[in-house]
Amino acid sequence: MKVTQPIRLTMVGGGSWATALVKILSENNVSVKWWLRKTSDADHIKKFGHNPSYLSDVQINTRKVKVCTKIRDSFKDSEYIILAVPAAFISDALTGLKPEHFDGKSVVSAIKGMVPGANQLVTDWVSEQYGVPMERMSVIAGPCHAEEVALEKHSYLTIASQNPHCAQSVADLLRCRFVQTTPVDDLYGIEYSAVMKNIIALACGITRGLGYGDNFQAVLVSNAMQEIKRFVDAVYPKHRDLSGSAYLGDLLVTAYSPFSRNRTFGTLIGRGYTIQSAQAEMNMIAEGYYAVKSIYEINRRYAVEMPITNAVYNILYDKAAPTGEMNVLKGVLV
Repeated sequence: MKVTQPIRLTMVGGGSWATALVKILSENNVSVKWWLRKTSDADHIKKFGHNPSYLSDVQINTRKVKVCTKIRDSFKDSEYIILAVPAAFISDALTGLKPEHFDGKSVVSAIKGMVPGANQLVTDWVSEQYGVPMERMSVIAGPCHAEEVALEKHSYLTIASQNPHCAQSVADLLRCRFVQTTPVDDLYGIEYSAVMKNIIALACGITRGLGYGDNFQAVLVSNAMQEIKRFVDAVYPKHRDLSGSAYLGDLLVTAYSPFSRNRTFGTLIGRGYTIQSAQAEMNMIAEGYYAVKSIYEINRRYAVEMPITNAVYNILYDKAAPTGEMNVLKGVLV
């Protein structure tokens, strides 16, 4: 009987989502080289088989997972690269790499954020910086909190790529006994929607922190879905059904779940925390904080009606009072 060689893959990032993805991949015939920046975390995983900083209850299969702290070494011989660091830190994480290090590899973004300053989606940024063809790029999306993956709760992922074969191959890698995967071709629509839902979750958190109830949040989320559609259709026109789990489902879980770091960040802002104190309280990155500035600046070119995005931007970057911005928003929601 022929033995199939495991797929060789590199995971970039040491956070909760990277840890959850390593757990998923360990269920399948995959050999993972896991790059972490912190040497202390890497040493701990090698010795004890779990990440001391995130999802510490998840047992890492060290027979299938090799931990690395040198980014170039982690890329050697890998067929797939999964990026799972905050978008704001992607440039730092890949420091020292050149286009030749990406030759022949498929790159998967598990990042639901924008590259600050560049105002680019991660796929566009990686393609531009390292010459990775878009047909070798894909993104992981869908309503799938790392904490629930750790508990092996049944979850759904959508894999988007302009190349159907690429989407299918990544979907096959990530499908396991508790994760169902679906390949699709709407890479930009799904990637922008994943960015936007974090901004909406911030708005939901702010209203929660201000004491608004479920009725208002339901109206806010339904209006947000229309806002996302207007923006995505303007930036990347394509026939798409935004009621799918990678769009609406991801928005709902991020807007309502206590696991949502963006919702948590927004709640702290609504309660009167400064941005710095909210970030310190969480000790995690809320992608929506950086994304709202990028989306706001991109929309200067398209002039799409985006009252929720504008309100969040005004609160976080123009230091507008949350109460005043939400009072304005109340008058335009329907």
